[in-house]
Amino acid sequence: MGDAKALLILHGKQALNEEVREGVRQQRERGWELAVRVTWEAGDARRLVLEALDAGYPTLIAGGGDGTLREVAEALLLSRADARLALLPLGSANDFARAAGIPLEPLEALALLNEPARPVDVGEMNGQPFVNMATGGFGSKVTASTSEELKRMLGGGAYLLTGLSRFAEIQSARGHFRGPGFEWQGEFLALGIGNGRQAGGGQLLCPQATINDGLLDVCIVPAPADTVGTLGTLLSGGLLGVEAVSVSARVAWLEVEAPESININLDGEPFSGEHLRFDVRPGALRMHLPANSPLLRRPENGG
Repeated sequence: MGDAKALLILHGKQALNEEVREGVRQQRERGWELAVRVTWEAGDARRLVLEALDAGYPTLIAGGGDGTLREVAEALLLSRADARLALLPLGSANDFARAAGIPLEPLEALALLNEPARPVDVGEMNGQPFVNMATGGFGSKVTASTSEELKRMLGGGAYLLTGLSRFAEIQSARGHFRGPGFEWQGEFLALGIGNGRQAGGGQLLCPQATINDGLLDVCIVPAPADTVGTLGTLLSGGLLGVEAVSVSARVAWLEVEAPESININLDGEPFSGEHLRFDVRPGALRMHLPANSPLLRRPENGG
């Protein structure tokens, strides 16, 4: 097991997590050389990735939520190293992990290190990478304004509660969307550009997305007369609810032009702009995922 060597980059808030400690201990008993480094401040994840690569670690583990996964993935992409990536989901919502079928229990998640790493796509917005999803509009505002304390108490349900409490602040945005074989313009309440399927604590904005098809799934929720009813359908989740109120497409790239800056959330990181270009980098990362992960597209012949 000469390749059974990994470094866990652990979000600082999880440093005293006893389940993580026990999971690491048992993974070591299974024969893995597993080192742990803890983040303290902004920029630590990138520094730790570079240090791990210099030390010869072939596998890196992002221990945290979607934001931590994005940070570690971004550092890996910038390094252009061929290291593998795994996720130990420790966030409040764990949207990517839930959609990918990654266990939330630390020991079970670490067991995926024994699964072969598979090529997965990475999305980009104006050159900024995201592994899971880019969201915009009111849904993005809800994600950004939900307090850490509420997320700790309610998990993904915190986003729904925040959204319900802020109906009075609902404002639509306007944009012109264009991609291969797709064009739409108008006012919208929410936007999802999915490499993964869900964001904001379980909002299935792109329920059919896969992360190895070389494409991005687009979900636009237009601003109708019944704004409150439409947003309630969106926030309550569910495949049929989203499909009933949204415009959808699957594209290799998407350009968005807006008269005013649109707020965008990339896996928890806020950005904004009037001119947005979304692209996909096929197979840019190799990730340890369950063999039957719903996010993996199967070959057409079933082989």
